[in-house]
Amino acid sequence: MDDQLPAVIAKIARMLALKPEYFVTHPAELRVVRALSGDDLRDIARQHGWRVVRRIGGRQIEFYNDAGVNFRPL
Repeated sequence: MDDQLPAVIAKIARMLALKPEYFVTHPAELRVVRALSGDDLRDIARQHGWRVVRRIGGRQIEFYNDAGVNFRPL
């Protein structure tokens, strides 16, 4: 995996602590997230208690806090 992935995950976590959704739109962050397979992306989201939505066209990837997910912090 990309060595920048932990930083992107940390930013998503910080943003979701402040608001219920975060849209990854910055090109550098999108590059990191797009490099993941769909399964890997869903697994990361599930591990953190998030829901992820890839929009058609790929200009943004959305993350949401998911109250229906039972997760264990890493």
